[in-house]
Amino acid sequence: MTNGESHRAPASPTLEPSPVSLIRPVALLGTTQIIAWGSLFYAIAVLAQPMAATLGISMTGVFGAFSASLAISGLTAPAIGRALDRYGGYRVMAAGSVISAVALSLISSAQGPLQFFVGWGLAGVAMAANLYDAAFPALSQFAGRHYRPALTALTLLGGFASTVFWPLAWWLHETFDWRAAVAVFAALHLLVCLPAHYFGLPRPTTPAPSGDTPEVAPSPPAAGSRFLWLATAFTVSAFVISGTAAHAVGALKASGLSPAAAIVAVSLIGPMQVVGRIIEFVFARGLSAAKVGLAAFGIMAVAMCLLLLIGVSPTLAFAFACAYGLSNGVMSIVRGTVPAELFGRHAYGTLMGRLAGPAFFAKAAAPVALAALVANGDHYTWLAALLTLLSLFALIAFVAAIHSRAQ
Repeated sequence: MTNGESHRAPASPTLEPSPVSLIRPVALLGTTQIIAWGSLFYAIAVLAQPMAATLGISMTGVFGAFSASLAISGLTAPAIGRALDRYGGYRVMAAGSVISAVALSLISSAQGPLQFFVGWGLAGVAMAANLYDAAFPALSQFAGRHYRPALTALTLLGGFASTVFWPLAWWLHETFDWRAAVAVFAALHLLVCLPAHYFGLPRPTTPAPSGDTPEVAPSPPAAGSRFLWLATAFTVSAFVISGTAAHAVGALKASGLSPAAAIVAVSLIGPMQVVGRIIEFVFARGLSAAKVGLAAFGIMAVAMCLLLLIGVSPTLAFAFACAYGLSNGVMSIVRGTVPAELFGRHAYGTLMGRLAGPAFFAKAAAPVALAALVANGDHYTWLAALLTLLSLFALIAFVAAIHSRAQ
């Protein structure tokens, strides 16, 4: 046995899990996803202003650190994907919990910009090891044929991250301060996520083949045009989703909505994400993941077209928010199910890591790039037009991916 083989995650004999046996690990993984997304991704929206005031840096600097963390996630995602295959999701995600705790502790105790930026840089590594792009391969290693419904259930739980952590972060800040809030988040990673990942997740088993999932997949570099088209679709859609999330309120106000109406409209996005996932879970089980993906990409394009047309009729803002929320909610599922359907779940962590890398960069770049486009405040129509074109291109790329051959 070689050194490399001695460190591989032990695979239990193939034993198809029952849906009931998956309830506990999916619930545990869903809980850790709420904590990871809430503390590493969402809480900064509430805590950025007090962070900036305390540390003497600008809001641009705070969000610049956050954007840099997303870029670092993109750099580290491929390596973490390979580690997921080699060592098992339970080990990698447990290590990610430790990294998350250290990163948040550095941020919490920062007295100046340097440590603050170092903390967020380490948080980027933690994101790659703890968010969906790690959780999906980890789930794949023990869910067997029930991977797709288990993944949908996982995203339903993860969808509550902002619902839980925005008010929690605000309450902790108001009761104590932002440092205490971030320190509590660090403790949650050590006390909840670390044991849940290491002791609560089943050890990897050999994925059972199914009719719509190839038993053996080509490695991503050999996947040819199919892999490239799918990576393009996911990357462009990540840019659209991230850019829309950052600039939706500004675009709606520029289209003639009052600030209050704009806030009411965007408040529909979160609930509609959950609705989209419920629809997929209940009604789309008989459909292939590719068909669900076509619907998600198509609805995203419709949403961007509605954003472009809001100036004609402001009431379209609510239709835009509903369509965008539906698409965004289902897109999380598509990112985890379509690669498995097209390429199989062999070396799935490596595959997901290579798909996630450029998508993280797109998420980091979109808010900044689009902010430059609307810097003088009167180019939101151009922003909506660009997002519409990009969403249509993402749809075309996805169609090309599902109709290309894996070479």
